[in-house]
Amino acid sequence: MCGIAVIVCGIKIILSSSLHPNFISPVPVLEQQTLFSVDDIKDVLRRRGPDSLGCKKVLLRSVVSSLCGGEQDVVAFVEDEDSSKGEACHMGGGVSKEFIRELQFIGATLQLRGINPIVQPLVDVSGNILVYNGEIFGGIHMSSDSNDTEILMQHLGLCCSHFSSPHNESHTSGERQSSVPELLSRIKGPWALIYWQSSSKILWFGRDAFGRRSLLVHWPTKEDPRFLLSSVSPLASVNESSEGGEIAKSDFWEELPCGVYSLAIGASGMVEDLIGEVLKHDWTDQKLKDLITWERTSVQPKPEDLCASRKVYTRKKDSPLTPSIPMESKLASTDYLLTSLPHRVMIALQKSIMRRTALNTIYQATSVDYTNKCNTPVAVLFSGGLDSMILAALLDKCMDAKYEVDLLNVSFDGSYAPDRISARAGLKELQKIAPSRRWKLVEIDADLLKLTSETKLVMSLINPASTYMDLNIGIALWLAANGDGCLHDETGNDDTRDRVKYKSVSRVLLVGAGADEQCAGYGRHRTKYRNGSWLGLKDEMKLDMQRIWKRNLGRDDRCIADNGKEARFPFLDEDVIRILLDIPLWEIADLDQPIGIGDKKILREVAHLLGLSEAASLPKRAIQAFWFKNCERIKSEEFWKQPCSQSSICRKCNNIWKQLLIPYIYHQLHSGSQVNTIQDHKSTPFSWFHNIIRVMIDLAYYFEGLFLGVQDLYTH
Repeated sequence: MCGIAVIVCGIKIILSSSLHPNFISPVPVLEQQTLFSVDDIKDVLRRRGPDSLGCKKVLLRSVVSSLCGGEQDVVAFVEDEDSSKGEACHMGGGVSKEFIRELQFIGATLQLRGINPIVQPLVDVSGNILVYNGEIFGGIHMSSDSNDTEILMQHLGLCCSHFSSPHNESHTSGERQSSVPELLSRIKGPWALIYWQSSSKILWFGRDAFGRRSLLVHWPTKEDPRFLLSSVSPLASVNESSEGGEIAKSDFWEELPCGVYSLAIGASGMVEDLIGEVLKHDWTDQKLKDLITWERTSVQPKPEDLCASRKVYTRKKDSPLTPSIPMESKLASTDYLLTSLPHRVMIALQKSIMRRTALNTIYQATSVDYTNKCNTPVAVLFSGGLDSMILAALLDKCMDAKYEVDLLNVSFDGSYAPDRISARAGLKELQKIAPSRRWKLVEIDADLLKLTSETKLVMSLINPASTYMDLNIGIALWLAANGDGCLHDETGNDDTRDRVKYKSVSRVLLVGAGADEQCAGYGRHRTKYRNGSWLGLKDEMKLDMQRIWKRNLGRDDRCIADNGKEARFPFLDEDVIRILLDIPLWEIADLDQPIGIGDKKILREVAHLLGLSEAASLPKRAIQAFWFKNCERIKSEEFWKQPCSQSSICRKCNNIWKQLLIPYIYHQLHSGSQVNTIQDHKSTPFSWFHNIIRVMIDLAYYFEGLFLGVQDLYTH
């Protein structure tokens, strides 16, 4: 995991209407007071990449050449942050007039691969500059002791200086040179990058097709005319209201849509001006294009298809999901197992986890020396639910038993939270199927009302997201990645004074993102199926996958990486996505069946193959439950026994409403259960006010639902 950024000053940016319909390019200003400084960006990037931090500048000069009839040209100088002199990457002849503009590259590194220390940005002999945040799991050859950034820099240096290269031939090997978009289209794995191609004066930037790594963009405005790219928002760019720490919407940053972009810098015709034209380029790999369109051929089953599918697994009342009697003999057959759909998914997931947890040779001088000090190189974000249980069980098959595994579990309600109960049950089931592994359940307890400083930090991390739902999920992810808790006492002693304090130092964190989107795990999928049958379900799942970069992954990456940890998403591996798309939809999910059977049907069958019979029957419980469960405290009489003075009641109720009750009601409305928020509180002299609050909340969500419905129609 790395933090990357570039700051472009003094260049007039030109955008096509397809990229930003309302963009008006401001006049570039070299010196202007801005919302935050370069040091502010360095500070937040350093939290993501604690091993090293570097900075390089490219100084650009508009040159009028007397040798070429007075034509304008561009000269680039690359200099270190502390250097006062730069080495020119010359382009053009004698200089008679010049005007300096600059690109400043910043890179902070969390080094997980490679035997040599890496300090980003990397600069090659041609003056090309790269800051890279990602992993290469395929498409480019990587040896076990290689570093992704170094290997990618070598390949980028061989790319041609044009957007495409159908006729370009390499002078050395006779092979056709790749363009930058062609090379990036081949990479399997999560990535975000910023690359300066010196020969063409083009700044390349982008993120992978599913948005598994964060990259934010600020298009120039009158208030801040800089063009900015950054992995994360500095704290200073988030507005915070004076009361209650509520979120104020900020339009400074945007999530950069997935894709490859170029900023071609050239002379504008005016002596002192440089312009940069931004273009978005198509992916060139056909297999990747097929994954992005997310189309499956087998959507609507025939009656006999459903009949055959439903005979495989049954569940008696109050018992785990088990194979039906006619299928027991088939499941005992090795030939059937090797060709069955659940087995194919299981193997694809296992390979995905293997790629993401291979213990490559790591540079020994990093802040955590894995080979000598860390016996838990990988952790799992763990609720004890279906997805995290599958990840943990498959992780056991991918790592030597000498390594321990941290299972990170967050609770806002102590041992009574549903996710804490299911996590402890999941631990016991994992110990049964993998008794030689030491599983460490790290119980992370938090009191939401005391997370003042953490909330302010997470508000900056989720930016540009601005909803309380995002804040709630972000806090849970941040706390889990921080890994500061207590080891579960298997004797059943919940006395915090006797529990062993523990902080996970695992740098790789497996996350189950993408499982619900691809396997119909959300409640809204069942609603869409009831209203639109199989085609409606397919369209909703497709929409989820095509917007997961904006709704989930950027936010999740930023919240986890802030702790110097790297989130890896096995369910979003390209091969796993392909396998799941090739499987008929009715084998992925059968939403005519009850909750806990039909939703994520294929994953429940995978869990059964892994020996996780209890986990196979668990109903869906999203990460939002971390926060929602705590809202039960608001319904308790003890909370309302504290009398509200007339001067404080508005602040108290307003904060409760906005920070706790709204997410709770949102969850209740979307899960279809009855809303029950504030009880009649006769112990306070202002119970009438609380009743009004209840009505206001219901009305607020009615209008919010109406707005979101119109927004979804617009999105379609």
